[in-house]
Amino acid sequence: MAPNSELLLDVQDLNVSFATEEGIVHAVDEVSLALHAGEVLAVVGESGSGKSVTAMTLMGLTRSPNARFAGSAKLRDLDLVTASDDQLRKVRAEEIAMIFQDPMTSLNPVHRVGRQIVEQIQAHRDVPDGEARDQVVALLERVGIPRARERFDSYPHEFSGGMRQRVMIAMALSCDPAVLIADEPTTALDVTIQAQILEVLKELRTRTNAGIILVTHDLGVVADIADRIAVMYAGRIVEQGSTDEIFYNPQHPYTWGLLGSITRVDRPRPTRLPSIPGMPPSLITRPQGCHFRPRCPHAHDACLAKPELIARVGGESGHTDRCVVTPERKAALRETDGQIGLVAGGVTG
Repeated sequence: MAPNSELLLDVQDLNVSFATEEGIVHAVDEVSLALHAGEVLAVVGESGSGKSVTAMTLMGLTRSPNARFAGSAKLRDLDLVTASDDQLRKVRAEEIAMIFQDPMTSLNPVHRVGRQIVEQIQAHRDVPDGEARDQVVALLERVGIPRARERFDSYPHEFSGGMRQRVMIAMALSCDPAVLIADEPTTALDVTIQAQILEVLKELRTRTNAGIILVTHDLGVVADIADRIAVMYAGRIVEQGSTDEIFYNPQHPYTWGLLGSITRVDRPRPTRLPSIPGMPPSLITRPQGCHFRPRCPHAHDACLAKPELIARVGGESGHTDRCVVTPERKAALRETDGQIGLVAGGVTG
């Protein structure tokens, strides 16, 4: 990220909840994020942590009679939380776009892929069919679709999963958005295609200076592309900082668990894959205080109070976390453990 780059997206204390027959689902709880031009912000966490709901709320896609919102999410001067449907339609694709999680179901199966992208371009710009077709062919070539002019008239079922994901990226890029949200863009793809998709995102960042929010559960995916990482758990951001800070000086035990769950090539192969014990909590009946407390081997009485997301260590500005254990104690715990906090078959410490 370039110094003093433009602030594109400013999310402050975003809350999203849904009324259900079982109770109120608190899907997003006081989430604050900032995204600058040319920056890649990764939002990571287990399934159910609130990542996708946060992303879809920024697109205005979680609005329903049972949904409740609080806080703000400003795309430049427009608050996406309170914007009208007409205002959102104007900024979608042109200012903010999204690569959806499942390329298998995100394309209309009865329309040719090229026409689907043309339709989006013409919804925002007065472009004749021939020119729009040429733009789409260029987009498909840019994301690595072979014989793009021929494949323009193909149907989604004629593409592999990786190729459909590339089509989704081309569609998201069709109007040169300032903010691109990529929701699990490498899910269900083999590692070779994953690497190619990430290279496409890197090229986009370099070419257009767009800000990218990369939503994923896999810290290994973001290690080589993200500038900053926000770790979410049970609807809250529990740690946020630069990529180096998160990988080399993690402060929250949940982050330790995510890192410990990645197989290390510089250590002996474990007999069991490391995992975080327990299950994520219900977002209807959340644990008191720190939501990670029931799964944390280092929980104590102070964790019964709601922890604030504040800076507790030195280094680059913006490294914050919600763990009330002192940084000195956390450093000792990580050093003693050797597997960064949580190990296969149980917990340590």
